[in-house]
Amino acid sequence: MNKKKKLKMKRYEFLEHTADAKFIAYGKDLEEAFENAAIAVVKLMTSDTIKPKIKKEIKVKGKDMKQLLHDFLEELLFLLGSENFIFGKADKMKIDKDKLTLEAVVLGDDIKNYKTFEEVKGITYNSMEIREEKNKYALQLVVDV
Repeated sequence: MNKKKKLKMKRYEFLEHTADAKFIAYGKDLEEAFENAAIAVVKLMTSDTIKPKIKKEIKVKGKDMKQLLHDFLEELLFLLGSENFIFGKADKMKIDKDKLTLEAVVLGDDIKNYKTFEEVKGITYNSMEIREEKNKYALQLVVDV
């Protein structure tokens, strides 16, 4: 009996960029791709694994999918700046493509518990792309560091 090996898709990859940080986040669906984009943003700040000690609920609405992605990541940066909450993972996430809404329960911790080396100042629309290809999503972003 020949068992097929399930290939694990990479979550994100960093790309060359002259001044800021650029990456592509992947996912089998939009929710997974959005979560992996958030993880990539966190990895720009710390190499530590974030413990899921604190739970937060997030709701964002966009005029298009790019704004929805932008505002989701900006909400995470807002929580970081205002409450020292650093994202670890999404416990639940639901994206409504028709209504352009995102609702998520995210888990994370106080950033003071981690060694950080970079500050992410903001999410840009520069070179932002959202692609669906071969039954997966790829989100390309540039963030201001």
